[in-house]
Order: sequence, then C-alpha cells, then structure tokens
Amino acid sequence: MKKVFLSLFILSSVLAFSQAGVCGQFHRKYCVVETKHGGKGEWMYNAQSKSGLFNQGSTSKIRCVIYKGMDYRINVCCETTIGDKLNYKIFDARTNELLYDNATAENDPLFEFQSTASRQLIIEVTVPAGATSQDKHKPMEAACVGLLIEHKVTDRQGFSQY
Repeated sequence: MKKVFLSLFILSSVLAFSQAGVCGQFHRKYCVVETKHGGKGEWMYNAQSKSGLFNQGSTSKIRCVIYKGMDYRINVCCETTIGDKLNYKIFDARTNELLYDNATAENDPLFEFQSTASRQLIIEVTVPAGATSQDKHKPMEAACVGLLIEHKVTDRQGFSQY
C-alpha cells in the first residue's frame, strides 16, 4: 500500500511540475512593462498574478483582491503566434458590475487604475482563436497566457496636511 501511495504521489508531482513547466511563469517573463528603476513609487509584483495554458477561443476567470490607497497595473499577454489581441474584462465580485473592458480601448493589454476602496474583483480573460506554432509540450490549439498584476502605494496629491 505504501508503494502505491508513493507511486501516486510521485506521479502527481511529476504531472504538476510538467504542467507548470509549460506556462508556469510566463507572466513574469513576457508581460513585464519596462519602467524607470530606482524611482519613488516603483511597481511591485503582486502574488495574485498567474499564467496558464489556454485553449483557443476559451474564457477563464480569476478572483483578486485590491486595496484602498493602492495603484494597480494589469497586463495580459499571450504567445504572439495567436496574436496580441486578448480581451479582458474586470468586474466587481460583489455586484458583478462591469468596471472595465479592454475592447473599448482597442484591446490594449495594459490597464492602470487607482483603488478608492478595498474590494474583490473578477478578471475575465478571453483568448482569441488562431494558429499556434508546433511545440512538443502542448497541443496545437493551446497557447500560454499571462496575467501580470502589479501594485504600488498611491502618491499623495493636493496640499500636504499640517
């Protein structure tokens, strides 16, 4: 029984590692926006960022938490073989109100905003249909997609307080 359990554990570990290896850190490598370094208020990586292997024409959702007094930058990217026109929408998780749709901004992958309240969001990403290049690690109809979320403390504006 121990051998069966150990074999299943090793098999599941190998499968998890191989799946993470295909697109696991795609967002860290391909979704990064070049900014000035060393400046005050530099963007920081948010651990809610994700990458995954998506079928063409599919839609996926992720829930994330944003906090009052923070600026956020969301960047969605994919393999260029399926194009760079990913569509994503941001909804308020409580009310399901549509807050942003990048289709209204010519499918711009980058969106920056300031949070005036702490709340949960749902980010819905839709991958267009298209052709991917041959890769022995994934099916032809699939592509890597990354969702990079970054944050920084909102700069103070207006008159300073005494």
